[in-house]
Amino acid sequence: MREHGSWDPTAYSRFSDERSRPFSDLVSQVRADSPALVVDLGCGHGPATLTLARLWPEARVVGVDSSESMLEAARELDREDRVEWVQSDLRDWDPASLGQAPDVIVTSSTLQWVERHLDLLDSWVGALADGGWLALQVPGNFDAPSHRLMRETAEHHEREGELAAALDLPAVGEPATYLRYLTRLGCSVDAWETTYLHVLDPAGEDDNPVLTWVRSTGLRPVLEILTEEDELAAFLEPYGAALAQAYPRTPAGVLFPFRRVFAVGRKDRPGADHEA
Repeated sequence: MREHGSWDPTAYSRFSDERSRPFSDLVSQVRADSPALVVDLGCGHGPATLTLARLWPEARVVGVDSSESMLEAARELDREDRVEWVQSDLRDWDPASLGQAPDVIVTSSTLQWVERHLDLLDSWVGALADGGWLALQVPGNFDAPSHRLMRETAEHHEREGELAAALDLPAVGEPATYLRYLTRLGCSVDAWETTYLHVLDPAGEDDNPVLTWVRSTGLRPVLEILTEEDELAAFLEPYGAALAQAYPRTPAGVLFPFRRVFAVGRKDRPGADHEA
């Protein structure tokens, strides 16, 4: 997983309702009755992982993330020590470290940071118990104005080369990509996409809520490079102005369409190798 400094749990939780809904929609399609082991890969600061513990109260639940700051927040939130929190880059994480085959593996809003993440699905599906479930969700909005304008602004900045490299993120697949891949690995698969129409800041308290949103996620690589105040202002001023034009305020608030891609696979033919 490409490292981009320390994540800020407080900033990330600013839009907690909007960020949690795709996770809930993903997990709702996992039909596991009484799993013994549930794993959340890219668990972040923990609220979503704790919902898994409440959904399956008898299960052992493990949360894995590369960010120590996020895991510290997760441990503070987990006052009953319900979850095992593990720090690991997903590229290095070994399912064998669990000591038993997981019945459910969930990864939400994480794989977009992981280069060649399709390769990881082989080992994760292979590690599942017979009849186990793998559920994934990734943003599918990298061509949206929020990200396109970020790249265009970088092209006109004096540190364009560094910014362009930092914003060259790993590609994510289409629903059909994940369906074909997981089917080949021996899963029965449901794959789909949803565009959420988030209504940001209906109270009108934030001049640019889309900028506030991306500062805690997609804009982080830029913020970590532009540490000098004047350099950062030279980026944020034109970028923020472009965002405000692309996402104007309406009587309801600022409308922020956000496309996401989902796939849920059940391992029903262990070891099978067939074409979708």
